[in-house]
Amino acid sequence: MQSIRTLYKVGKGPSSSHTMGPERAAKLFRSMTPEADRYEVILYGSLAKTGIGHGTDRVLIDTFAPLTAKIVFAAVDPGNLKHPNTLDLIAYRENREIKRIRVESVGGGDIIVEGEAPQEDGEIYPENSFAEIARFCQWRHVSLPEYVELNEGPEIWKFLESIWHVMRRSIEDGLAAEGILPGGLNVQRKAKYLYERTHELDLPQVRELQLVCSYAFAVAEQNAGNGTIVTAPTCGSCGVLPAVLMYMQQKYKLTDRKIAEALGVAGLFGNLASISGAECGCQAEIGTACSMAAAAMGELTGLTIEEQEYAAEIAMEHQLGLTCDPICGLVQIPCIERNAVAAKRAIDASNLAHMLVGTRTISFDMVVRTMYETGVHMNQAFRETSEGGLARLYSRRARS
Repeated sequence: MQSIRTLYKVGKGPSSSHTMGPERAAKLFRSMTPEADRYEVILYGSLAKTGIGHGTDRVLIDTFAPLTAKIVFAAVDPGNLKHPNTLDLIAYRENREIKRIRVESVGGGDIIVEGEAPQEDGEIYPENSFAEIARFCQWRHVSLPEYVELNEGPEIWKFLESIWHVMRRSIEDGLAAEGILPGGLNVQRKAKYLYERTHELDLPQVRELQLVCSYAFAVAEQNAGNGTIVTAPTCGSCGVLPAVLMYMQQKYKLTDRKIAEALGVAGLFGNLASISGAECGCQAEIGTACSMAAAAMGELTGLTIEEQEYAAEIAMEHQLGLTCDPICGLVQIPCIERNAVAAKRAIDASNLAHMLVGTRTISFDMVVRTMYETGVHMNQAFRETSEGGLARLYSRRARS
């Protein structure tokens, strides 16, 4: 299993697979072809169908600048794609092709270059399932944060504290921002409104849950507005985990180190799941984020390892089958609201796990496998193509 450092990436939204991944591919290709005088990029699959809404063309043009980059949105699937987020990058010198590579943007900003072995630098955990992790911790009498430190080294906490500072800043910036999000849907920012309304509520529990929603909206709106966020595990689901952690830190006056340990636990669960919306639907992005947040909350409330696993399992189990059909390819509708709903669901999952752990019959690993199988068999129109569901109905209404 990879280092947690590979999961949490600081970058600009709106999409880890459609903007951060292609940007990383373009930077790599440019370093491979310093003699090139112009470039061409062919986008396939989900990148072709929702790339404009996600800003894929914009980020590629910016990355190759000042050299010219022609962006082609392929209307026809060549039939040999291994992943729905695929792009060909072609370099030219004096109108002659000098190099071509095919890259898969596999989610979370990660990329795989076809024909090259995946980077192994991040593979530092010998365990590859949560069952293996739990057995190791049981035999060695260590907690999940201690397990993280054994594999990552003590410096991991400083890194995760820095990640938390970025997450917290994205909440603060999102709560202060107002106006219309870019993209043409005229979506109004709502985080500040939700946050200010919490002071009008009389019931403390209702007020706290409203705060969680405002935090999730804040980060998701920052992402939709091309602001700086942390993939957790993706851009589209970046508001879930920070919202729950901010809620917990403020309620219990927790230190940044304690939040870092919760981020470490969340990272273990995130690294075990498939996180590409184009490959498995929104269940992969929001479902994984919900699991991460539920497990992180379990760490902060003193749940056992078994209870933390159960919390993560409940959180993902009830996201199974969730489609990814963003309207106009923008990470706005229904994406922003889903971050808030998943944050509240993570809190519920953690609380349920503590009360019902003795009754569980399903493991987290089983749910992860089911989520992937469900995603693979899901109709392609509901896997980040904007060809089905809400996106299709909206486009019909807009044309009528």
